[in-house]
Amino acid sequence: MNHIVISCPSCKTFVSFVVSASKKLHFILFVFLLCSFQNDTKPQIIKKAHDYFTVDNLGNVFFIKENEMVKHLANGNYFNRYSNLKLGNITSVDATNALRIMLFYKDYQQLVFVDNQLTQKNDPVSLEKLGHEQTELASVSANNGIWLFNKANNELVRFDEQLKQIASTGNLKQMLQTEEVKPNFLMEHNGNVFLNCPDIGIYVFDIFGTFSKIISLKGLKNFQVNENIIYFQKDNGICSYNYKLFDEVCKPFPINKLSQTVFLKNKAYLSNNDSLFVFQ
Repeated sequence: MNHIVISCPSCKTFVSFVVSASKKLHFILFVFLLCSFQNDTKPQIIKKAHDYFTVDNLGNVFFIKENEMVKHLANGNYFNRYSNLKLGNITSVDATNALRIMLFYKDYQQLVFVDNQLTQKNDPVSLEKLGHEQTELASVSANNGIWLFNKANNELVRFDEQLKQIASTGNLKQMLQTEEVKPNFLMEHNGNVFLNCPDIGIYVFDIFGTFSKIISLKGLKNFQVNENIIYFQKDNGICSYNYKLFDEVCKPFPINKLSQTVFLKNKAYLSNNDSLFVFQ
């Protein structure tokens, strides 16, 4: 067992725990979240109506409302906007690479890439021309590649920067011996691919499409991954789950009608669709 004493400057005190070494990281996260709301700590507030949002690794925030994406800098100031009325509403945005942001238009089966100024890079990518006209999900991959989930054959497919197919899982229904595969979120992190199926959990693959494991977290809409920790929203709070140690820590947040959370670099981004609250 380890005795941990953590300073909490915002609450002007020290917090002491006696925990096992395996749970040390989660208690540090818990104390950070606890301290964030002591003594009426005020968050940064960005008032901007949105359907959902995402954050790049520099702390810039992207608000998506129907067919428009608006970028605010890490300090909260408005920066620029992007919209393509020919492609309908923006289904998802992947800002993992701050210099090459990917927008997915499911209705028109198109991908658009913009730079950090929100200037479009080249023509939209037609997924139908790639042979994947029933793409449900899309995310970026390492070295400017992309991952697609094709509903037609329940397959994860990886393409390189030149849009050449370089990996595939094959039919996941057959591979996983399941009746249905209904994913709602897809991301790659540190050589692993995470495919979220709310009714089952998170399927994990390597970058070659080889199945690795199932993480038993059900009912999730989206999440972030940092090393072995998955951050996600549960009810009106944010949780962390170490999928190596099977440890979970949750903390409620005082935001009414909490709709989405992102936890990144010691900041918690909380949305109620009308405003974004940034705690640090």
